[in-house]
Amino acid sequence: MGEPRAFAASPAPFASRVAYAAAHVVADPFGGGGPGGTLDWDATLAFRRHLWAHGLGVAEAMDTAQRGMGLDWAVTRELIARSGRAARECGGRIVCGAGTDQLPPGPAPLEAIAAAYEEQLAVVEDAGAVPVLMASRQLAASARTPGDYAAVYGRLLPQLRRPAVLHWLGPMFDPALEGYWGSSDLDAAASALLELIGAHVSRIDGVKISLLDAGREIAFRRRLPAGVRLYTGDDFNYPELIGGDEAGHSDALLGVFDPIASAAAAALRALDAGDRAAYEEVFAPTLPLARHLFEAPTFHYKTGVVFLAWLAGHQRHFRMVGGLESARPVPHLARLFELADAAGLFPDPDLAAGRMRAWLTVQGVDQGVDQGVDQSGVPSGVRGGVA
Repeated sequence: MGEPRAFAASPAPFASRVAYAAAHVVADPFGGGGPGGTLDWDATLAFRRHLWAHGLGVAEAMDTAQRGMGLDWAVTRELIARSGRAARECGGRIVCGAGTDQLPPGPAPLEAIAAAYEEQLAVVEDAGAVPVLMASRQLAASARTPGDYAAVYGRLLPQLRRPAVLHWLGPMFDPALEGYWGSSDLDAAASALLELIGAHVSRIDGVKISLLDAGREIAFRRRLPAGVRLYTGDDFNYPELIGGDEAGHSDALLGVFDPIASAAAAALRALDAGDRAAYEEVFAPTLPLARHLFEAPTFHYKTGVVFLAWLAGHQRHFRMVGGLESARPVPHLARLFELADAAGLFPDPDLAAGRMRAWLTVQGVDQGVDQGVDQSGVPSGVRGGVA
């Protein structure tokens, strides 16, 4: 095990960038495994306080919190309310996702989709949070033209008490969102979204783009109206995009900031101080971890996020809502452990090692035998689940 990197915590906001960590939820392992998920509320909220203690904002009830992958609207509604209260208590910044996941899967009338959004937006605004208009599976299944998207969003945005964040989540994160904004042609989709933003610019704080394509994000960012932020959701290229160039920069709303919160905060403080070299030095060892964490199938990245939270001591167990702790294979998580250690992200390496050792034993890995490694990098005793 390597030595942990010492990153001082400060709740003060960053001066040069706005940064949110999309936070995971902690399942209650004794909750009965109901369809909507049962949460360990104390551990879930403690993790949000950990993010706020480092100066990061919390992006609540979004993809990282298993929206559409185990967490239903009833539990999500309570999560938003509780996190909103916790944010007010400590002065933390918070945005919350509003979607349409209380509707049945599949197509729905546009009127019903807009009404579902309105129900969730009321909950988010009552919690005191900035709303994120999450991409809707039902809208993706129902809309036929960019005009259908414009009609739904055009109804919602003028109603809001404060400017919202729009959300473009690529199909690598959710295959059901293929063709969002009215076209599978990303250039056409980008133009439709920019037209929507231009029509409602005073009601839009920014737009989060999660396409894992740095060049496309930069091109889109340069076309945004003045005053509208680009929140990067690119967990592969975030140092480059947040660092920016002579034409501007992206702010951040990232799932990877959940497991690398202390390092992300240290990098952003270096950027505030004008020390680009230190900024890049802090972020550099987190990139191999991020790219492994979000490898295909990307939508299972949440398993790795929770695994790292357990190893780092933020929760007592490695269980997830809907049993998604089984969504990644043993070699993937073993490599994730190595990369997190190399990045110095475990505050207590002995705790992490002990938990990893116990988990490997349960997975059937015989640690008393030299496993060997094959050409793919997989321990030979792990191949096929046989030790």
